[in-house]
Amino acid sequence: MKVIADFCIVPLGVGTSLSPYIAAAVDELEAAGLECTTHAYGTNVSGEYDTVFQALKKALLKVHELGAPRITCTIKLGTRTDREQSMQDKIESVTKKRRNATR
Repeated sequence: MKVIADFCIVPLGVGTSLSPYIAAAVDELEAAGLECTTHAYGTNVSGEYDTVFQALKKALLKVHELGAPRITCTIKLGTRTDREQSMQDKIESVTKKRRNATR
């Protein structure tokens, strides 16, 4: 089953600069062959359900290996059975509707 997920990984107890930890986590997701798009407060990931969650586990373990004693992680998921839809498809659908609404 394909899934589009939005993760927000927040290492705790490592100070205020979190970008090195997030970069390492995203590297783990991409190493699994997943399509990733990082945004201001998280990362969108697309792929097979099991692959996504195995990669997320590796990403969390990597952040712990880098010294984070605690992590909080929020996850939102979307799945479809009626058709395949990419992350870009979803963005383009909204963008198109916005442009049409302002004309």
